[in-house]
Amino acid sequence: MTASRTTALRRPTAIAALAYLVLVVVAAVAAPVLAPHDPEATDLDHVLSGPTGTHPLGTDSLGRDVLTRLMYGGQVSLAGVAVAVLTMLVLGVVTGLLAGFLSGWVDRIASWIIDLALSIPVIITLLVVLSVVGSNETAAMITVGVLSAPSLARVVRGATMAVKQETFVAAARVAGLPSTRIITGQVLPRVTGPIIVQTAIGAGGALIAQAGIEFLGLGVQPPTPTWGGMITDAAQVVDQQAWLLVPTGLVVGLTVLAFGLLGDAVRDATADRVTSAAPPARRRRAAPPSTQEEPAPGALLALRGVTVALPTSHGTHTVVDGVDLDIRPGETVGLVGESGCGKSITGRAILGLLPRGGELTAGTVHLAGENLTAGGRQAYRAARGSRVALISQEHIGGLDPVAPVGRQVAELVRRHRGCSRGAARIRTLELLESVRLPEPAQLARRYPHELSGGMAQRVAIAMALAGDPELLIADEPTTALDVTVQAEILGLLHRLQAERGMAILLISHDLGVIAEVCHRAYVMYAGRIVESGPGAELFRTPRHPYTAGLVGCSPQRMPPRTPLAAIPGMVPEPWARPAGCHFHPRCPLATAACESGEIPMAEPAAGRHTRCLHHTELTEEDDHARAGVLARD
Repeated sequence: MTASRTTALRRPTAIAALAYLVLVVVAAVAAPVLAPHDPEATDLDHVLSGPTGTHPLGTDSLGRDVLTRLMYGGQVSLAGVAVAVLTMLVLGVVTGLLAGFLSGWVDRIASWIIDLALSIPVIITLLVVLSVVGSNETAAMITVGVLSAPSLARVVRGATMAVKQETFVAAARVAGLPSTRIITGQVLPRVTGPIIVQTAIGAGGALIAQAGIEFLGLGVQPPTPTWGGMITDAAQVVDQQAWLLVPTGLVVGLTVLAFGLLGDAVRDATADRVTSAAPPARRRRAAPPSTQEEPAPGALLALRGVTVALPTSHGTHTVVDGVDLDIRPGETVGLVGESGCGKSITGRAILGLLPRGGELTAGTVHLAGENLTAGGRQAYRAARGSRVALISQEHIGGLDPVAPVGRQVAELVRRHRGCSRGAARIRTLELLESVRLPEPAQLARRYPHELSGGMAQRVAIAMALAGDPELLIADEPTTALDVTVQAEILGLLHRLQAERGMAILLISHDLGVIAEVCHRAYVMYAGRIVESGPGAELFRTPRHPYTAGLVGCSPQRMPPRTPLAAIPGMVPEPWARPAGCHFHPRCPLATAACESGEIPMAEPAAGRHTRCLHHTELTEEDDHARAGVLARD
């Protein structure tokens, strides 16, 4: 947004408007020093004179110098505008930010109040207020600000809803930052463009309203000079000296025009950043208590029957269905499957950060024996960042683009450790060094756009480690990185895990990575866990046709000069998932029994589980043949 403001101020109209406004403000503030006469001194020998050497802009009906009274009148008029604008900013920005960010009932109440306020006629309300408080210009301008705030609130609300969907805001929530800090530090800097535009428009409107009040004689009373009062004096003698309307009318008109031009310049420069408002999010209800088995003793993380529903183009549908998953302290667990299987949604359910309209409809999430689901928002908020952290696949998008990376890491350190700025800076440099970033002190001053993909991912890891989490969720941490950088990131995670003893949930499409670095792995298809077991063993001897198909599609498992296999068909959409085994339309082993009823989870060997009726037909000797069958046309 700073870049947009800089671009706006390069435009000639914006420069001219800003220069004029600065000139007017300086003239008003420095009037006691710069004004050539006393604003109330009369010169009856030169009444209603035009411009002269003694009086450059002429005199009024009492012989008072017009230039002097314009300068002193600017003090009252601009002060009134400042009061109105300040009132509008406080009410409009706060209301818009809260309504757009919190959504739900806060948004509904705020929208109702905004609509009600916009229907109130400004002039009639001003006359009522002045009839009660008398010639109190401060009260009148506060009223103008209150009545202008709804328009600003509506614009800020829309811009906030758009910024709220950005990945870096979600990353800040995952890191455990409170909503107030996210609003002020992450969202507000991104909506300053619309605020500036509306403020410029509101300032022009406030000046017109203030001049109108003075014109009607309801504001500051003579002989104190005001721009509106001077217009009234000129209107009374327009048949004798028409010139008297020109100076004051020109100053008021040019000031309103300058406000508008400046606002237009900022609007044009920030138009591409202001997006339309998204519909408000639906409140997420707490899931009912799980009726399944309790978490295994000693498990750090345990999901029991977790079911998630999301709104889609075909209505609300279940996207994650009855997931059971365990992670022990210090363990690396993989979650693998094709795109659209529900892996990332499962990770977000652990963090309590489902997409807008998402709902945990059943099941429980236990962290170190604590039922986060039962604890609700407070429990999830307390766990995020300090106990559970996330590394997103959007390594650049997860960083705030308007703040140096060192400040972002230090902010999380202070949030979770409560230390001083100096201690936070020292810890920030330690974290950046621990993720093997060169010259941490210099890198801490860089902005995200100045980093390569690998460096940005390392910064994201440092931010995730700021709260010393017990569990790290790595959602496709090597996406869009070249092979060498991927290996470095995976090696870094392995080293950090060994040093800190934290557990890792690795979400990935790469079977080779899962088999190599994970102690255990879960295979997910169409929202369900279809197989689980020790990582290397699971992919060496798959016990579900879908796992066998994934293994058969792996380039590392195919002989040289052999066409790469592929599983026919696609993962079904949530609203089109078949009954019974979701994989049966793509499975050559499917029978009529696979097409109806729930498929139970079998245990063909200790520590191995599969949701397949025909798992005995998959053996170590013929899994490659089965993979080839799965890949047939």
